[in-house]
Amino acid sequence: MPISPARKTAYTILLRLESGREFAVDLLQRPEVSDLKDPDRRLAMEIVMGVERWRGELDFQTERLTRKPVVEFDPEVRTILRMGMYQIRFLERVPKHAVVDDAVELAKAARKRSAAGLVNAVLRKCESPKERWSGGSFEDLSAENLESVRQAFPAWILQRWAANFGGPTRRDDLTAQRLAHACLVTPRTTLRILDGAADPRIVQRELEAEGVATSPCRFARAHGLVVESGQVQNTRASRESRVAIQDEASQLVAELVAPERRQRILDVCAAPGMKAGQLAQMLGAGELIACDRSASRLRTLAALLPRQVPAGVRFSIVRLDATDSLPFNQAFDRILLDAPCSGTGTLGRNPEIKWRLSPYDIARLADLQTKMLRSALCSLAPGGRLVYSTCSLEPEENEQVVGKVLSESRGFRTLGVSELSAIHPRLAPLFDLRGFFRTRPDIHAMDGFTAAVIVREGKQ
Repeated sequence: MPISPARKTAYTILLRLESGREFAVDLLQRPEVSDLKDPDRRLAMEIVMGVERWRGELDFQTERLTRKPVVEFDPEVRTILRMGMYQIRFLERVPKHAVVDDAVELAKAARKRSAAGLVNAVLRKCESPKERWSGGSFEDLSAENLESVRQAFPAWILQRWAANFGGPTRRDDLTAQRLAHACLVTPRTTLRILDGAADPRIVQRELEAEGVATSPCRFARAHGLVVESGQVQNTRASRESRVAIQDEASQLVAELVAPERRQRILDVCAAPGMKAGQLAQMLGAGELIACDRSASRLRTLAALLPRQVPAGVRFSIVRLDATDSLPFNQAFDRILLDAPCSGTGTLGRNPEIKWRLSPYDIARLADLQTKMLRSALCSLAPGGRLVYSTCSLEPEENEQVVGKVLSESRGFRTLGVSELSAIHPRLAPLFDLRGFFRTRPDIHAMDGFTAAVIVREGKQ
């Protein structure tokens, strides 16, 4: 019996994700996915992202039915069971018999014929919940669905979020669960108009004519659009690279840099280049140097960035390790350090991250971020501005890094909330009392970013 192309493709991707070295968003852009017919492509993407979002709950249900830890199953069998569990428990329009039949055939094709009977028995015993997950508001969750939310996350992450984001007692499990729920909902698609001179209303009308409805972003209003319906990838604007998918919070981080014409800008960890392109457009005329450690990511940046850089901006691409001293003889007026991080603010888009992280990783990343910030500050000109940002929600990677580095560095300070609100009045609701820029999926319906704006005393 032939296996559904969608399930076969999803299985291949999920098995590759087991290695811990690749990411779903990248694998889902590969030709074997884009070449599928639309219904198969959508189902493959739904299965891959759904399994990664709900893996903890799927494994819990598997262990309940088999009375065996999932780690004892071969990766192929474990992946097939997760796929089947997800479709039966979360996808209402997929016939159960089709799920079971394809799962059995997948086991045979994976040379796990001896496990085919187990796969068949477990999935036939699997039942959809009384109230199927709908992705609605947190307040409307049934007790069963709320328990599924808890199971879908490593316990240590929920405990950390309860401690860091809770109420007056700093221990509010409900807050952590609400944040987890927001990370399980499919994130909205947000666009940035790459032509800085384009009228957003004209772009909206063009997209609407091709079946894509959009609305202006709440905060990134100048060139940010939220996709309300339709497939933007199929539009002429997308094919001609006049719009690109970029989360609103990511766009706002670049806005914090606030470059001025003819300044010298450094983007320290620039790949794949979306923020670097945005900085170049905001700069208009001047110099931009985009850096990264990864050669492969720099190749992606080199392909994307030239399309976004205005004629008046000179730009260079440099490969370097930002934890070392930066190799520049001149100082920079503006620096963006969007540091590598745990990515806990992007779990809605990159759900596999939560299964790869450990508390040790956060401490390890904080050490790297501290070295990068120390190094970057040395290249900031007097009177210049550096934006330190991460897509992490964890204080060890944000305020603790900034606090540690500034405590040992003379002549630098962070801008306060009143100063930032005066410079960026539209973003005032996103600055906390200490002057940190913060966004969260559960509060702002965008990725979770944290940023600090640091200035060097003296005149430019």
